[in-house]
Amino acid sequence: MLLKCERIPWKALCVISVFQVSCSTISTNAREGRERREQSSDPVSGSGAMVASTFRATAIAAVRQPVTTIKLGIANVWNRPREIIVGNLPFHLHAEAVPEVAPGTPEFEALLDRKKFPQSQRGSIKFLVDGRSFFPELDRQIASARSSIDCQVFIFDNDDIAVRTADSLKRRGNEVRVQVLFDDMGSTFAYSAPPSTPAPRGFAPPVDMRDYLRKDSNVQVRRSLNPWLTCDHTKLFVFDQRSAILGGMNIGREYFSEWHDLMVRVDGPIVASLSREFDRAWRKAGPMGDFALFEKPAVFRKPPPAGEGIPLRILRTDAAEGRHEIMEATLLAIRAARKRVWIENPYFAHDEIVDAAQDAARRGVDVRVVIPASGDSKIMDGGNLATARSLIAAGAKVYRYPKMTHTKAMICDGWGSLGSANLDALSLRINRELNLAFSDAATIRDFENRVFKPDFRRSKLMRLADVQSPTAGLAEILADQL
Repeated sequence: MLLKCERIPWKALCVISVFQVSCSTISTNAREGRERREQSSDPVSGSGAMVASTFRATAIAAVRQPVTTIKLGIANVWNRPREIIVGNLPFHLHAEAVPEVAPGTPEFEALLDRKKFPQSQRGSIKFLVDGRSFFPELDRQIASARSSIDCQVFIFDNDDIAVRTADSLKRRGNEVRVQVLFDDMGSTFAYSAPPSTPAPRGFAPPVDMRDYLRKDSNVQVRRSLNPWLTCDHTKLFVFDQRSAILGGMNIGREYFSEWHDLMVRVDGPIVASLSREFDRAWRKAGPMGDFALFEKPAVFRKPPPAGEGIPLRILRTDAAEGRHEIMEATLLAIRAARKRVWIENPYFAHDEIVDAAQDAARRGVDVRVVIPASGDSKIMDGGNLATARSLIAAGAKVYRYPKMTHTKAMICDGWGSLGSANLDALSLRINRELNLAFSDAATIRDFENRVFKPDFRRSKLMRLADVQSPTAGLAEILADQL
């Protein structure tokens, strides 16, 4: 999403709409009742921070990142009208033949190799479902790091959970190198939108987490800039270049205890590549911007032996680099599926993905989709209903999770994918995203048992009568842009 906010306040809509931007959410959590206001910035400081962030996204970004600014401008000009036009044609402009090989097979992996997707690398993954699993693991990794802690998130909030994490990083910053990178606009807008849970009595949120993290500490902090108000939606933590965590969660109370979400811990040789991914984003976010990429990168440790773990494939959306691997691999897997397509995603609005899932259902594939009962954006809720209606009409099963699910996960036959990307135009064509794909049979079974089967049981199967909405069609058109 272009500001895929995962919680951006209503008052930010004016700024966002002027630039034709949305975070795919105009937050329903942003009602600033007296009992919750202490978890968010006051209106004056919040508005000032938004103005400063917008200035950095335009003037500062154009100076530091001229090449990126030009490329992202072209991507926006091309992809935004394209989604409206193609998505509302009375026929499938992008229908393609079913590939000859099934997802999860060695032949499918070979097909991805031939199509020049990033090569698989060895590693092991451990599923971290919800904040109750992720945050304790994050705490353990921060406490045990021996040389370096690299953190990249879309939102580093300013609520009590974010301050708690920041304090842990500040303590370790006196002992090891700590680098924190967060998206400028994503975090700034989030400061003014309180979570549903009240703050501890007496808690006062910092105005700017960059300043808070740097105060009286050795923590290095940078903001990802936002040319054309596009975002870096990546969530990636790397510890000692030996272990990593990635997925859909940011640093804040929603992810700690309010929303359903997914991260994975990654170990093994692939972590060296994930560390390089962080290093590239870190250098680009510095004073030299695009020009820093010509510098010699940091020295990375030698990866463990290649035989350790299972094959894992890093997939990216990065419009400035011409990378749309998440969308292309997702489409290929759905079109190739013979037995099942299981999807869980909070924002399902990308027309090509919807069309591919419909086609799969019509040819007898077990298509199941989990969406939130009520998300953090009324527009995206309407877009989800429009998607649900078309999928149910095609024979798919659509489930409504009882609360906000922010999980981004998919299984096609024996091939799985998870990470930061939503199924919308911004995640798949414009914003910067990070996913991980795999086809190891035991890991796919664990994925089923830890994520999909429990969520199917918790969710309500929807009928056509449940998805009727007079505004769903309009919401779907708007969702193409969000």
